[in-house]
Amino acid sequence: MSNPFYDPYRILSRVYAEGAHLKIALSEEPIEELNRARTVKTVYGVLENDGYLSRCIRTFAPKNPKQSARILLKISLYWLAVLNKPRYMVTDTAVDLCKKLGKGGMAGFINAFLRAFDVQKVVIPAGLDGLCMRSNFPRFAAERLCAEYGERAERIMLAKSGGVGVRFVRGEENYLSRPHTETPFPHLYLFEHFARDEKFFAGDYTFQSVGSVAICDAVEPCERFLDACAAPGGKSVLLSAKCREIVACEFHEHRKKLIDSYAERMSVTNVTAVQCDSSLFRAEWEEAFDGVLCDVPCSGLGTVAENPDLPLRKTEEDFRKLPAVQEGILSNCARYVKKGGKLYYSTCSVMKEENDGVVGAFLKMHPDFEPEDISSPLAHERTVFGLQFLPDTAFGAGFYVVKMRKKL
Repeated sequence: MSNPFYDPYRILSRVYAEGAHLKIALSEEPIEELNRARTVKTVYGVLENDGYLSRCIRTFAPKNPKQSARILLKISLYWLAVLNKPRYMVTDTAVDLCKKLGKGGMAGFINAFLRAFDVQKVVIPAGLDGLCMRSNFPRFAAERLCAEYGERAERIMLAKSGGVGVRFVRGEENYLSRPHTETPFPHLYLFEHFARDEKFFAGDYTFQSVGSVAICDAVEPCERFLDACAAPGGKSVLLSAKCREIVACEFHEHRKKLIDSYAERMSVTNVTAVQCDSSLFRAEWEEAFDGVLCDVPCSGLGTVAENPDLPLRKTEEDFRKLPAVQEGILSNCARYVKKGGKLYYSTCSVMKEENDGVVGAFLKMHPDFEPEDISSPLAHERTVFGLQFLPDTAFGAGFYVVKMRKKL
């Protein structure tokens, strides 16, 4: 279907209606390749502006429209109010899609709404409510950020992604004529747009975030290393150049297969993926590793700039449960570290409760571990135990890493 709203509508329907992750929906749904860049820009743009677009709908709709109408309106309003496309073109495209989807009954409402819409009449609230609307951060998270970071919280919440992270193994000189941003890490660049080609499947490059690479950069070379929460496998594959043997642990079988395929594509042979629960003890791994990385499940609130669909799935109750889960994984995996070995803990969060809070509680319960000095070429803040990277200075990425040593 040639309608430019069709592919965005299908992908956003999966995100809003089915709770699918945006990146998974983009990879699974067939997209018209000729216009992939336009589709990706639209779906990211809608989600990045979800709070504002929802405000637009509430301002001009007499009652809350059905979800299908809301999704189509958000696409239309993004093109109209954010991209400044002509009203007649946006309206005609939206009405045409209604008819092609067999939703002709909704066409009249969509047509009337878009013809009546006036961006000047949309009022953005002052204070924290307005900041949440502009940033898409849930209010509970915004309140915590303001309490922890003060005036800097607004810059953190409004930080934009630095671009698509591409880590090259070879052939990077063939791509650097495109607009890009250099990072402090070798062979890692950020591009505004980067469509994969046959060299991706040949393993010449891979997509990897600056946060993922920075965490790997903090890991010391060793013989045997455990990546305890490894899928999709980017860190395991990168660390395979530092460590003789990598064991990559993943709870779900389908995600364990992602690690296998990632390693195969990158021609890495010293990564072994294992399906297991990192919070449950495996006796055969006791004191079996020189290094262990716990990149634990977290709120992900440091990556909203890269994952604008993330706030749709986060609740305060979910957040309250996380530190116990994180400490459970860290405490269990600590048993796998040899004496004198290193234990690394990381999250993609900017919340103290998930970071220094968890590490501090762990160290109180495990006096046989001690924090070690850690550094990074990427802009960061030093915390009590480790390094906190913040989106406003680290290319839009917020994450945390700490290194601990098991005493002899």
